[in-house]
Amino acid sequence: MSSRSSNTTAVPEAKGALDRFKFEVASELGVPLTDGYNGNLTSKQNGSVGGYMVKKMIEAQERQMSQNGTMM
Repeated sequence: MSSRSSNTTAVPEAKGALDRFKFEVASELGVPLTDGYNGNLTSKQNGSVGGYMVKKMIEAQERQMSQNGTMM
């Protein structure tokens, strides 16, 4: 059985920035995320990182939209 991830980046050029962002968020939340396998972390820990990333990205987009006065 192949263990390929179906999780792909929509904009491949952003992968490095997203990885840095993920580690920044994990650090803010106190989640001991490491580069590579993180099977020792709970679903709650991993979910909190992903959820907080989405929250921060939405807030940033809302700020940008309010400053530009534009919608997508």
